[in-house]
Amino acid sequence: MDPGFTNIGLMVLMMVVFWLVLIRPQQKKQKELDALLKQLKKGQKVRTSGGIRGEIVDFKSEVGDEVVLLIADRVKINILRSHVAGLVEQGESEQKS
Repeated sequence: MDPGFTNIGLMVLMMVVFWLVLIRPQQKKQKELDALLKQLKKGQKVRTSGGIRGEIVDFKSEVGDEVVLLIADRVKINILRSHVAGLVEQGESEQKS
């Protein structure tokens, strides 16, 4: 067997392993996050990429790319929908510092 074919075979094998270990899981996670962002509704409690937790009270702009969060009594902030990192679990929001 030619050593050149062996090297090419090893390179292909390394690329397949790289894709299976790194790229595919990241793509799957991104698809799940995109689906979550499309399904956001008023009243849901979310966590932002900056670590702020709040309740969705409104959506702004024509395309709905901004979310208005209530983070304390009468304190509302606008964030981009893309900065929502996930939903807050029931037990997570009730923990005391």
